[in-house]
Amino acid sequence: MKFLLKKDEMFSFMLPEFLVERRGDRCIKCRVCERQCGFGVHSYDEMSNTMRADEMKCVGCQRCAVMCPTKALIIRPHPSDYRPNANWTREKIQDLKKQAESGGVILTGSGCDKPYRIYWDHIVLNAAQVTNPAIDPLREPMELRTFLGRKHDKLEFAFDGGEIELVTELYPNVQIETPILFSAMSYGAISYNAFKSLAMAASEYGTLFNTGEGGLPKELRKFGKNAVVQCASGRFGVDPEYLNVAAVVEIKIGQGAKPGIGGHLPGEKVTKPISVTRMIPEGTDALSPAPQHDIYSIEDLSTLIYALKEATNYEKPVSVKIAAVHNVAAIASGIARAGADIIAIDGIRGGTGAAPKIIRDNVGIPIELAIASVDERLRREGIRNKVSLIAAGGIRNSADVVKAIALGADAIYIGTPALIAMGCTLCQKCHTGICNWGICTQDPQLSKRLNPEIASKRLVNLLKAWSNEIKEMLGAMGINAIESLRGNREMLRGVGLQEWELEVLGIKGAGE
Repeated sequence: MKFLLKKDEMFSFMLPEFLVERRGDRCIKCRVCERQCGFGVHSYDEMSNTMRADEMKCVGCQRCAVMCPTKALIIRPHPSDYRPNANWTREKIQDLKKQAESGGVILTGSGCDKPYRIYWDHIVLNAAQVTNPAIDPLREPMELRTFLGRKHDKLEFAFDGGEIELVTELYPNVQIETPILFSAMSYGAISYNAFKSLAMAASEYGTLFNTGEGGLPKELRKFGKNAVVQCASGRFGVDPEYLNVAAVVEIKIGQGAKPGIGGHLPGEKVTKPISVTRMIPEGTDALSPAPQHDIYSIEDLSTLIYALKEATNYEKPVSVKIAAVHNVAAIASGIARAGADIIAIDGIRGGTGAAPKIIRDNVGIPIELAIASVDERLRREGIRNKVSLIAAGGIRNSADVVKAIALGADAIYIGTPALIAMGCTLCQKCHTGICNWGICTQDPQLSKRLNPEIASKRLVNLLKAWSNEIKEMLGAMGINAIESLRGNREMLRGVGLQEWELEVLGIKGAGE
């Protein structure tokens, strides 16, 4: 049988990414896999009464394998490969073939998956021993409560008839019960149900979620006291109520997955509810320019910071989010002096719904180096208390949280861990608008798979588990408050790191 191509058609030279194995002794042809796969991998052939699989469409999300009632499916990386070549890996060859066939920029989702050094895995924590007794978190109070915002270097008090009265007028701060916040994920990039789940979990646990640059739906503004609302280059969804309902207002300059470039939500994802929330026409592309066209200097940034403070009656901390880049310490110093109350720094491993793959994997620096560099610079200049620092991009577990805070962060943002808690398997196809787990999609049939009640409970469980582990680690170090750990790099030691890396991190080698 001959396969004929049309004149303008091109035969694909791509190898399938995944192998779909179906155990015939278990498959009952129930067609659950066919209904569960939004990518159209599985199909039923009535003539032969068999289930078929188009492996070229498989993204490895594992939804079909998880939902198969008889566990008849195994999805694994396809074993077919090219001749081994250290320089020309399978990934590099596949990317070239894909671009030769499409002529376009390769887009991808999630965070950088390149094997750059993960500094968290080369940093160990100190533990209390004989001369510094450990603290049992089951019997002693452990303080994880964190205040985000500008702090005073000193407080002035007055005595009035035996009463002590605070004279200093405090800057606006936001209280959270754990130093873990949900990172910016906009309604549009993720589904309504996923967005609502983050809001519900933040409200229940007493922390914050970040709306991203997609606005905040009217019916979810009841969660405003737990919201960080973004004012990004596209100004989507920004109105006075949006700003004033929030706990924190954040100016988004950049993000770790795509430093220096803008955002793009395709028109097919701009449904009626999203168009209302973002205040743009339905079905039109939501384009965020790379720069904010009213910010070309620190002075311009300061103008916007104080405009937002004015719009919120100076009652909300204003945050500035930037990507971790080579001169991040100097940039952060300027932002602090410009009047920001919080600086969020997003490292190269930060996730995204869609970004050019070449940008995601090659631009920026790891958050570990960035946060240590910024904390050291601000301390050296005597302005560390002027801002709170939030670290983001590549936080995987509670130990990473503890190490980030010891390096100088006040709190951390988590995005990918939150998505994984809701069911994400990092198939990196968020940009397609198809998500079999109902997270990064606007397809009503797919998005309804995510139940906000269940998803928010899973998120709360994650926060609870990490917080308990943080208390255990603090107790093991002989520390009873997270504030005492902030910037305490004496509690860290490096293993297998070079001298320049230890110097930037501001820590000693293990054994010193």
